[in-house]
This record gives sequence, C-alpha cells and structure tokens, in this order.
Amino acid sequence: QVQFVESGGGLVSPGGSLRLSCTGPGSRFSSKAMGWYRQPPGKQRELVASITSRGYTNSANSVKGRFTISRDNTKNTVYLQMNSLKPEDTAVYFCNYSPYLDSYWGQGTQVTVSS
Repeated sequence: QVQFVESGGGLVSPGGSLRLSCTGPGSRFSSKAMGWYRQPPGKQRELVASITSRGYTNSANSVKGRFTISRDNTKNTVYLQMNSLKPEDTAVYFCNYSPYLDSYWGQGTQVTVSS
C-alpha cells in the first residue's frame, strides 16, 4: 500500500516558521480532499487543517491565522505553512486524505518548538 511521505519538520524557536510538504499516490490525489494532522506527545492525533480538491480550506481554531494549507495537484503535493509557532505546536505532523484512510498513514515529520 502506497503511503504519504511528509517532510520539512525540525526544531524551531517560538515565533518561528516552518513549511511542511507531503507527497502522495497519484491515482486519486487531485480529486480528494487532503488534511494535515498532528499528534502531540502523549495525546491523540488531531486534524489541523484541510483542503478540498478545489482549494477550499478549513483549519482548527488553535492554528487559525497562523497555519495555511495549500496544494499543488500537478506535483501531488500538499503543504502546511506554519508561522508564529508555539511550544504547544510540538507534535509529529502527518498528512492523509480528509477524512483519513488508516492504510495511508506515513511516518510523519517531527516539529519541535522550543527555545
């Protein structure tokens, strides 16, 4: 089963920015809504932001105004621009369809916000 591949995570200071990227299988990518999810240490995975096949977006209240999701269907890639990062944004970030399909979870990318 082909999985999504996330990249772009790292260690950043509070107030900093990161841009995450995710590539996925080409067979259905452009026609499906996509989501970025995160799993903080010791907590359950949660949906952070989503984008429809036509580019309509939605985001969780905790990241509204700071995170922006976008997609490039020609590259089978979805992005998450994260600005004004806070320590509570520390988590492993994943992408998947929205709603997600269990068999498509990748390894995720670690984002750590710390001074």
